[in-house]
Amino acid sequence: MTTQTRVVTCADPAIDHLDRHGYLFGYPIAHSLSPLFHQTIYDHLGLRWSQLLLESTDMSQFLRLLKDPKLYGASVTMPHKLSIIQHLDDLTPEARAVGAVNTIFRRGDQFVGTNTDTIGVAESFFQNVRDPEAICRGRPGMVIGGGGAARAAIYALVQLMHFSTIYLVNRDGSEVEAVIAWCKSQGYGDGLIHVSTATQANALDGPGAIVACVPNYLPVTESEKEARRVTEVFLHKAHKGAILEMCYHPTPWTEIAAISQKAGWQVIVGTEAVIYQGLEANRYWTGRQISEMPTLRVKEVIAQELSKAKL
Repeated sequence: MTTQTRVVTCADPAIDHLDRHGYLFGYPIAHSLSPLFHQTIYDHLGLRWSQLLLESTDMSQFLRLLKDPKLYGASVTMPHKLSIIQHLDDLTPEARAVGAVNTIFRRGDQFVGTNTDTIGVAESFFQNVRDPEAICRGRPGMVIGGGGAARAAIYALVQLMHFSTIYLVNRDGSEVEAVIAWCKSQGYGDGLIHVSTATQANALDGPGAIVACVPNYLPVTESEKEARRVTEVFLHKAHKGAILEMCYHPTPWTEIAAISQKAGWQVIVGTEAVIYQGLEANRYWTGRQISEMPTLRVKEVIAQELSKAKL
């Protein structure tokens, strides 16, 4: 089966040759490597499956496509991670706790939403840091950002990586307050600390693991500049850990990544989180264990595509 990316806007007769198919539902997603990623896995497993791009904001259209008995499930991205929840039959504990869905799978006749971004964050550290216990032991974690990705990162740091204290850094204090309130309501927000100024950061212990969940834009407003100053204070403390830069488009090497590397931190690029959340999604869809999936080949394919984008 040849690897290709297809963009669909309605039920597509070209999928008739497939045994099963899924969708990536979001907008804009024309740049997404998701179909290529999943095709690499399906070809390795000998499955006549494909994931198709559904670049759309039409929820009713997506819900109609879900009814296809050949559909194995779907990936869901912005702007639908929250709005899809009301249309699902059930949620996994992770999706419920984070309040966002990025993966839909079938459970009998039900459609269930989960959030594999949490696994993607945690596994990015577990698989890329030689001794995560050494850099994280007794240290706080830190999340830069204040949206849904930040909630998934907080969940991963607290519930999967067992940090008891998490610093939150963001240009918008009201977003941080909303994130803290949400996480507390779900039982994993008691150790969250909003660090709003460089002066406050100077007085705190350095973190062991950082997850950056913000776009790769130069800070312009005073609040953006202060959030960057807070970040740099933590990066320049004596203790050096690992930072996961979730932003990877159009390039995984962002300004925050460059600052972090220069300061002596290990940088983990965002494609790592994409890969591990995608592997977890396929565990739900295929019923296969991640150990059966071609992790190294997937990494090679994604790296090749990103190198083409730079040309």
